[in-house]
Amino acid sequence: MMFRRIFPHPLLTLILWAIWLLLNNSIDPGHIVLGGALAVFIPWLTSSYWPEQINIRRPWKLVHYILYVLWDILIANVIVAKLILGPQKKLNPGFLHYELQLTSPVGISLLANTISLTPGTVSCDLTEDRRYLLIHALHIDDVAEIKAEIYRKFEKPLLEIFVVC
Repeated sequence: MMFRRIFPHPLLTLILWAIWLLLNNSIDPGHIVLGGALAVFIPWLTSSYWPEQINIRRPWKLVHYILYVLWDILIANVIVAKLILGPQKKLNPGFLHYELQLTSPVGISLLANTISLTPGTVSCDLTEDRRYLLIHALHIDDVAEIKAEIYRKFEKPLLEIFVVC
C-alpha cells in the first residue's frame, strides 16, 4: 500500500528514468539522481489526473509487443516503399471503421498510436461512444483482412497485456 503511494506507476517511473539517462547520454551520478527524482515525482504529482489505474498482466508480453511493433514498422516501410515507387494506379487508398474490443482509454490510445506509427495506416478519429476507430490506409485490397490483421497483430496482444482496475 505504501509502495503504491510513493510509486503510483512504477513502470512509468522506470521508463522515465531510462529515457532521462538515454537523452542525456550519461550515467554520471548527478544524472542518475536527478533522473531518478524526476521519474519518481512526475508520476506521483500527476497520478490524480490519470483516468484509470493500469496494471500490466504480462510484462514480458509488453516487451515482446514493443519489439514486434518495431519489426512491423520496418516491414511496413518496405511495403509502402514498393507501393509508392510502383505504378500509382495500383494504390487503392481509403478509410475503414474498425470495431474496438478494447474499452480502456489507455488501451485505445496505445492501439491508435501503434496503427499511426505503422507506415501506410493512420488513426484518424474515434467515435464518441469509443467503439469504432476510423483508420486511413494507403492501400486497401480487402477491408476484412485489414481488420483481422489489426486485431491479430495489435489489439489482441494489448487485450492480453493490460488489466484495467
